[in-house]
Amino acid sequence: MQASDRFNINSQLEHLQAKYVGTGHADLNRFEWAVNIQRDSYASYIGHYPMLAYFAVAENESIGREHYNFMQKMLLPCGLPPEREDD
Repeated sequence: MQASDRFNINSQLEHLQAKYVGTGHADLNRFEWAVNIQRDSYASYIGHYPMLAYFAVAENESIGREHYNFMQKMLLPCGLPPEREDD
């Protein structure tokens, strides 16, 4: 692999990370990564009507109620963030 190939791959990765939040970066901690995954999942459930209907039937709720519940879960999908230790 040549140096120019490495530069091209790194520039493509930086472009993806700037464009899409969920692709992560070097400073992303475990909690932030988990929040991104959960929010992406809930957004996908809301955006795909058959999946939303499946959850509604499985939980014996209306589709509108499930939509509301998923929207509420997107606020804090993994609970409060852990305390940061500033050294």
